[in-house]
Amino acid sequence: MSLGAVRLKIIDLEQGDQPMASDDGNTILVFNGELYNHLELRRELEQAGHRFNSRCDTETVLHAFLEWDTDAFCRFRGMFAAAFWTQSEKRLVLVRDHMGIKPLYFARRRENVYFGSELKTILPHPEIGRSIDLAGLADYLSLNYVPGPRTLVEGVEKVPPGTWLEWRAGTVSRGEYWRLEFHPDQKIDLPAAKEELDELLCSAVNEQLASDVPLGVWSSGGLDSSTVLHYASQKASGRLKTFSVSFQGRKFDESRYFREVAQCYGTDHHEFDLNPDTDLAGVIEEIPYYSDEPSADAGALPVWFLSQMCRRHVTVALSGDGADELFGGYKTYLADRYSERLRRLPPGVLRFGEKTARMLPVSDEKIGLDYKINRLLQGSLLDPMEAHFFWNGTFSRAEQRDLRNGWDVPVNGRGHGRRGRAATGLSRFMWMDQVCYLPDDILAKVDRMSMAHSLEVRPPFLDHRIVEFAGRLPENLKIRGGSLKFVLRELMKDRLPRTVVKRRKEGFDIPTHHWFRTILRPLLLETLNEQAVRESGILSWPAVDAVVRAHLERRANLGYHLWGLVVLFLWMKQWGMTAPSHAELGPEMPVGMPTTA
Repeated sequence: MSLGAVRLKIIDLEQGDQPMASDDGNTILVFNGELYNHLELRRELEQAGHRFNSRCDTETVLHAFLEWDTDAFCRFRGMFAAAFWTQSEKRLVLVRDHMGIKPLYFARRRENVYFGSELKTILPHPEIGRSIDLAGLADYLSLNYVPGPRTLVEGVEKVPPGTWLEWRAGTVSRGEYWRLEFHPDQKIDLPAAKEELDELLCSAVNEQLASDVPLGVWSSGGLDSSTVLHYASQKASGRLKTFSVSFQGRKFDESRYFREVAQCYGTDHHEFDLNPDTDLAGVIEEIPYYSDEPSADAGALPVWFLSQMCRRHVTVALSGDGADELFGGYKTYLADRYSERLRRLPPGVLRFGEKTARMLPVSDEKIGLDYKINRLLQGSLLDPMEAHFFWNGTFSRAEQRDLRNGWDVPVNGRGHGRRGRAATGLSRFMWMDQVCYLPDDILAKVDRMSMAHSLEVRPPFLDHRIVEFAGRLPENLKIRGGSLKFVLRELMKDRLPRTVVKRRKEGFDIPTHHWFRTILRPLLLETLNEQAVRESGILSWPAVDAVVRAHLERRANLGYHLWGLVVLFLWMKQWGMTAPSHAELGPEMPVGMPTTA
């Protein structure tokens, strides 16, 4: 058994940045992350007779496990991945935080188990192959990420959030210490919800401000990050630093919003201008090394530059991540509602409408009318849950049939690694986003891009107490009419600038459609060339070529589809990934132009 760890130093604590052993040396812990309530737990453990040699949260985690075993995990508040080895029992326990903020991978080979916070720690072992998992690839081609517990590496899994895994003498068992559940309580009214949310945010932000190193706030000028800044400004002892990214040439410029917020709270504000003169292609080629799995959310690029700039000034940053999933902040939830009405129409009418929408002029914006209408009509022809994934996704299952090089996989329900209770209506889509999209796209993107620059990012909204509170809220306190994140807007409407509370969400994506037709065109053509695609064995060259040509000739907007393919091939090249030897790959066949606009 071998254990090792390298940890970013956040608080000046003795013995906190290395594996830690119990006094008798029988139990060893490696720990990644932060335990925000470790002082509270420490007091309880001291009353039970435990004695501490340092002030670090790692030691608290170790003593908590010694006292309560796996029952300790439900007491933790924080973001963490940990491994405990008990020598006398030859027992290994792995655990991951409630929402999956911190990653944890593992692989089983015969009676052995290999694990780490990064795939890079597992892949070099000679027993770990480098074959693509085709079921994971099918999900990736639809979503640009792989929902857990799968990965894109055959035989390697993610430990699901809120769970622990035990290895003992070659036998693996699993358990849950926390489960994401929705129990909407119709008795909760708006005043009560605002009061409880206010108290929870105060507590979460206050705990996560704890740091002996410089700390800042990521600010987009939107409701979520501005809310975090508001509560942080009430608790911080000095002037806060804020960090933002602006996009030159973007249709909707967010800079006026985050500058207004910075002025309102008197922060020491820093901006990075993400413009075409930046070495975009060079960074995109560098990202696969740090991503573990392909980070095909186009927002990874601005997060990379934001983290790089931020790390020059601070070591810890707070973010507004999670509020959209918890409180219903995505326009996709409105699309779910609209599509429910559209499905009442005859399918032939929808197909005619979708075909007509493809005749609209193709814009360079994801938010263009052509893109919205086409995706809405296409999705309305799908199963409701499949449509929900499709709104933010890329290739539908039907489109994948041309793209795959003769292989197929069974259709499995996504989110199969998590269990829980989700209500009906829009709540079931929010539950699924918290199970899949949040940990495996949003949080994975932020963790990998920030840690690539030795920056720790903490999301106060994902304190599990706030998650549980959101699960108890009635749907009409999340989405009311066309108003998204209703309870949060009502809470903050008299605290934040009116322009921030009222502004519509535009997202954090780069102008992918436009850049692949211009400054990133050489990278696109160099990466998705005929030789590379054919040698990969997993995708059909005629199909890939058809997607590239359709986009470059402006017959469809396929920038996000191409982003996923480019990142996939860069990642495969970086790690020497290959098609599985058992895959039944067929001959490549000519295909038509993709229908996605």
